[in-house]
Amino acid sequence: MPSDQAALEHERDLRDLRNALSAMRERLEAAQADREAAHMRATSEAAAEGAQLRATVSALRDELEGERARRDDAIRKAYAESSDEIRHLRATVATLREQLELERHSRQDAIGSAAAQSQDLIAQLKSTVAALRDTLERTTVGTEIALAAARAGDRDEIGELKATLRRLREQLETRTS
Repeated sequence: MPSDQAALEHERDLRDLRNALSAMRERLEAAQADREAAHMRATSEAAAEGAQLRATVSALRDELEGERARRDDAIRKAYAESSDEIRHLRATVATLREQLELERHSRQDAIGSAAAQSQDLIAQLKSTVAALRDTLERTTVGTEIALAAARAGDRDEIGELKATLRRLREQLETRTS
């Protein structure tokens, strides 16, 4: 019996080992299934995340291209506007230069004309002054001569009046005496 008991115990150990092995195999298969499911979920999530990232990258790329196009358009527009403004300003500068040159020539002509008129006026005034001086000198000489003649005439008349007065006095004295 000891051998039966040992065989029985040995059979029990074998059964327990088989049960344990079966349980381990089931846990291993369950673990593998869980791991495969987790792997599938991770793969699926990674694929979904990859697709989402690709879509985001594509959307950002499209937005970047659109932004580049808008920026390039804005640069072209600004360049065109500044070129137009530069052309306009250059034309304005040229016009103002021409006006300045015309004004300069006009001013030079006016200065030359005024200087010529001033020289003419000065010459006329000098001529007038010389003529007036000559007339004044002639008038002064004529006046002095007339004054001297008038004085001489006055002296002669005074002399005659004195002589007449003396005569009349003498006649009066002769009559009274």
